[in-house]
Amino acid sequence: MAAASTAAGVTAFHSYSPQEQQSQAQQSTDPPQLSKKPKTTLHKNPLYNPVHSKLSHQIKEKILCLEVMGVDSGKALSSNPSIHSTPLDSIHNIITFLQSKGILQKDLPRIIGMCPSILTANINHQLIPVFNFLSRDLNIPDHNYRRVINKCPRLLVSSVEDQLKPALFYLKRLGFRDLGALAYQDCVLLVSNVENTLMPKLDYLISLGFSKPEAVEMVLRCPGLFTFSLDNNFKPKFEYFEKEMKRDVSELKDFPQYFAFSLEKRIKPRHLEALECGVEISLPFLLKTTDEEFAELLRK
Repeated sequence: MAAASTAAGVTAFHSYSPQEQQSQAQQSTDPPQLSKKPKTTLHKNPLYNPVHSKLSHQIKEKILCLEVMGVDSGKALSSNPSIHSTPLDSIHNIITFLQSKGILQKDLPRIIGMCPSILTANINHQLIPVFNFLSRDLNIPDHNYRRVINKCPRLLVSSVEDQLKPALFYLKRLGFRDLGALAYQDCVLLVSNVENTLMPKLDYLISLGFSKPEAVEMVLRCPGLFTFSLDNNFKPKFEYFEKEMKRDVSELKDFPQYFAFSLEKRIKPRHLEALECGVEISLPFLLKTTDEEFAELLRK
């Protein structure tokens, strides 16, 4: 399977003759022949308007290769202008390297789509250190690299020394001991800035009246708390909890997952239904139960 994927990658980056380039360029105007994905936004790229006819063969070949891989070339070129000047062989080496680490051809559209800067990364100084970090610091075996990278492609464009190691050190200091859970479930925490993202979330929980040990216990039980927005998640949900639901803050200590539920689609509707029925239900039963189970609780 890996060999097939590598072959596909090499085919996608085949060097075309001028005649082949013209033929392939003509085919690229017909989306069904290249990809089943929606029409690219390439026509909106400044590169194409109004000087598209002056594009070099190399740029056209890069565009074709990206589209053949299933990557939105317009978005990739707009998000990472360095692709314009990066040699095609260099991009090919990136793809080959990722495939050597177990990344499959079918994974590339999503990975590159989320992080186009991967295509111009330095293999020795940027990518290899990331895989060394996964192996040495998180104890991830080689055959599981793909699982982790697919979970969080941003790992590939994160500095090991400036971001990944500091985040891991901070999380371990808080009490995150399960490296497997960090790698396979909560690896987004590793690409989070400690001072600007992680610490403010913990400080906010403490500001609600929890002690630091209590706040730490909450994020250990629900690591997703570190990923929620203060303004769009924490603050409106706590305001509703305090002013409308009029519940004791201690319930949040026992059920921090409250912040993971949608305010408009879950919390408010369930609370109003229970209020209308005159029934008081604990937070876990109020929010975690299925619609059928919740309806049964109200009937009882």
